[in-house]
Amino acid sequence: MLCMQKIDLNRLQIQLKKRLAFPYNWGRKQADDWDRETNFIYKTRTFSDLQEKVKGFDTELRDYAFNRWLNFWSAKGIEQIFAKNPKVTPNPNERDKLKDFEIQGIPFDHKTSVFPKNFDKSLAYAQQNKRELIEWLYKEQSQQGRRHYKNRIFVVLYNKANNEHWKLKAEIMLIEKEIERYLVDFSQGKLEKLNFDGEEVYSDIIWIIA
Repeated sequence: MLCMQKIDLNRLQIQLKKRLAFPYNWGRKQADDWDRETNFIYKTRTFSDLQEKVKGFDTELRDYAFNRWLNFWSAKGIEQIFAKNPKVTPNPNERDKLKDFEIQGIPFDHKTSVFPKNFDKSLAYAQQNKRELIEWLYKEQSQQGRRHYKNRIFVVLYNKANNEHWKLKAEIMLIEKEIERYLVDFSQGKLEKLNFDGEEVYSDIIWIIA
């Protein structure tokens, strides 16, 4: 990922919340041509600047840019939350798709995911059967851009009020609180150990529920 500058998390939350006034419609799956047309999101820090840059776009491409911007900057904020914890060592190579950081020497990629409706089970079931959801997430997400089976921390969002789980991507302060709480008691022994195609991986879920 781009952008090494330190992010003011409070300001980031304010900007991300401005995105919530617009619907979260992709219109189409992520594709290279629309990615190229919207790559300005990596250097666009405020929502007002983003709105200026999408003037003249049709609704579908505008929403696509809005979604990519929200996802990218929320992820950057979450990476910084992890990185500032003394148990975490950030990866200096931001182009490394297999590792975002190490927690007590264990390398991890991190992935923020809304609670998947296609999992077809309740939140309570998923919390009691964390391993099953982790396996499901690996198999689904490893068919997309990050196609690998490596250690991964999943930050899973669940909005109890209206099932608009995506809106929690803007709740940076809540996410920070839950990540810090998780890291207090982190240990390798608490991780789920899985095996994919003969490759052993460690994984876990940090729940963001509101």
